[in-house]
Amino acid sequence: MIVKRLLTSIPLLFVMSVLVFSMIALVPGDAATTIAGGGNASPQVVQQIREELNLDEPFFVQYATWLKSAVQFDFGESLYSQRPVADELLERLPVTLSLALAVFAIVIPLALVLGIVGGLRPGGLGDRGMMFGTSVVVSMPPFWIGMVLISVFSVSLGWLPPYGYTAFADDPAGWARSIILPAVALAAAGVAMLSRQLRAGLADTMQSAYVRTAWAKGGDTRRVVVGHALKNSAIPAATVLGLMVGSILGSTVIVEQIFNIPGIGSYMIAAVSSKDVPVIQATALLFVVAHIIANLMVDISYGYLNPKVRAA
Repeated sequence: MIVKRLLTSIPLLFVMSVLVFSMIALVPGDAATTIAGGGNASPQVVQQIREELNLDEPFFVQYATWLKSAVQFDFGESLYSQRPVADELLERLPVTLSLALAVFAIVIPLALVLGIVGGLRPGGLGDRGMMFGTSVVVSMPPFWIGMVLISVFSVSLGWLPPYGYTAFADDPAGWARSIILPAVALAAAGVAMLSRQLRAGLADTMQSAYVRTAWAKGGDTRRVVVGHALKNSAIPAATVLGLMVGSILGSTVIVEQIFNIPGIGSYMIAAVSSKDVPVIQATALLFVVAHIIANLMVDISYGYLNPKVRAA
């Protein structure tokens, strides 16, 4: 099953790579002149950019050259810093990964607790409170939540730093202090969406015949809920969790900028501002690959949660 999913991901990755590379064709007018700064750019700078991006070659020749290098994790040099893009990505990737791990460390346990509380007693006081709270949180964009968190916990209370990042290897406690506010800002909507999905699935599953049979056989709450009902109701939630990867990656672009975190998101924002095409292409392709890997993990989780998927 895993091999089949990997093989089906290859055509998707190929199509997305073509779209990512085609971004340079969307630059209006002469791409080299526009990237160099417009009509006032010196001919030498324009020619240098034209050579670095192989703009003198036909489009498909350009793409083949770029793809051959990209497969080897070689995206050329940044037009702004003159450093290899791959080196700068490797410096910033651990920062974004640590932020993503912190987000999911918040999302998964909180969503499980809220989803179980609401799903076991649908219509109860806890369920209604959870549904109201999650409805409010879903409507709040992550960047707004981030600014509110900075205003409350950094400016007013002074408990946490308002911006900056500390590497985990240098200071684990400092890393936790620097990552908690952006992680909460990114995780809030995820907790709300995932808990609502889990609550809906669990409420339906608890009414099924096999769950009533498990209760009739004398099963305790842990065995019936965790061993039977929760596993089956987690399939739709796994889909939502996979889709959240894309939304979280998209939100990191703004949240990292707000909290001045030197990750992939802020790197992409700086590249867009400076028209650094090699960096934009590399970061966009990295986001695409992360999304495809997330979908692959969701498919694998289907096989674990539902044996029928493995058989199919």
